[in-house]
Amino acid sequence: MANTLTDLTSALLDAARRAGADAADAIAIDGTSVSIEVLGGALEAAERAEGVDIGLRVILGQKQACVSASDTSPDTIAEMAERAVAMAREAPEDGSVGLADPAQLTTVTDADDLELSDPTAEPDPATLQDDALRAEAAAQAVKGVSQVQSAGAAYGRRRIALAASNGFSGGYSRTDRSLSCVAITGDGTDMERDYFGEMRIFQADLPDAAVIGRIAGERTAARAGARKPPTGAFPVLYDERIASSLIGHLLQAVNGNAIVRGASWLRDAQGELVLPAGLDVIEDPHRRRAAGSKPFDGEGLATRHRKIVENGVLTGWTLDLATARRLGLESTGNAARGPSSPPSPTNHNIALTQGDKTRDALVSEMGTGLLVTSMIGSSINPTSGDYSRGASGFWVENGQITYPVNECTVAGNLRDMLRTIIPANDARLHLSRVVPSLLVEGLTIAGA
Repeated sequence: MANTLTDLTSALLDAARRAGADAADAIAIDGTSVSIEVLGGALEAAERAEGVDIGLRVILGQKQACVSASDTSPDTIAEMAERAVAMAREAPEDGSVGLADPAQLTTVTDADDLELSDPTAEPDPATLQDDALRAEAAAQAVKGVSQVQSAGAAYGRRRIALAASNGFSGGYSRTDRSLSCVAITGDGTDMERDYFGEMRIFQADLPDAAVIGRIAGERTAARAGARKPPTGAFPVLYDERIASSLIGHLLQAVNGNAIVRGASWLRDAQGELVLPAGLDVIEDPHRRRAAGSKPFDGEGLATRHRKIVENGVLTGWTLDLATARRLGLESTGNAARGPSSPPSPTNHNIALTQGDKTRDALVSEMGTGLLVTSMIGSSINPTSGDYSRGASGFWVENGQITYPVNECTVAGNLRDMLRTIIPANDARLHLSRVVPSLLVEGLTIAGA
């Protein structure tokens, strides 16, 4: 970890003590990002950003306040601490406020074993532009693509340092390299679009630009002539690229913040069957080269492998220190922290048990129904689990994809939906949410 960031967090803690804080924690993030976009075979936009963000949380008794800044001068740091202490004095009492006990802190303070930072050099803009141009050309070459809306390549590097007055100090680096392409088929009111993109921590792991462009083009061309599907109750197959949204709704419902507020459709479901028997939802923050990996959480606690759902049964909640205290439980090591806000619970890498059938096999078995490849909007009742989302994809008749569809709505209840899911075996293992295509029975489709 660079001394400049650890020096910044130390300076923030020292300033908080001088300002009268009982306890404090501090975060410093040093980031660099470069992005290139092309259009019509020429450079469309080029951006580069560099900067340092710092954040300070101070605690007075059972009161807290957070402040942040992008200026790291000593005067600014002193002013931040004074302002934070003044804000904390006016804040309401909260019995859940407080740092971790030193005995709770992890001894792992870096991410050297997780391979979260690519040691190779930052790509030059010409390399990024060449990737974007090759992706655009590959998409445009697909028959049926009328135009490429955008193609872009990007690179980012971040260094993160976290320290607290309870003695914790740690930090690590992250990198990412991404490439994406959006294409259009048809024209006028008959235009349809689709996309493909990938992101990797190590640049060498990123698929070739021509592959990304070709897949974007093929997905788009397949959408030509889309129309509304019939209305009724049908099985719905969520394609792998959007299936993680269903598991995401489950994760939101077991988040400690939702449980504390009582605003969760799973608030009374601990120990109950929430997925079909045989399925697990596993959190693994220690996967190498995975975007959701973390050596420690935002409060200095160890992150750990755990089963949120085991054999279909919900085992517990996702907690930081504050939500754990409110519920009379222990933190699960899931605190996330940004410069301008206090810690809150969030999930790390997630994986759902995969099935033994391909997506195409599930299409064949579903009979008549909807294969969803894209979703827009969201209407989720957090307390009842009632679910309604706009969707597009492909209509399936007699186990065969027959035509593309758009402008329809898929509705149901999440508790019922998740209990019937049938997973395919097509999850991409490099993603932070490894979720395969999911077949769900008996949803209501509103179409033509």
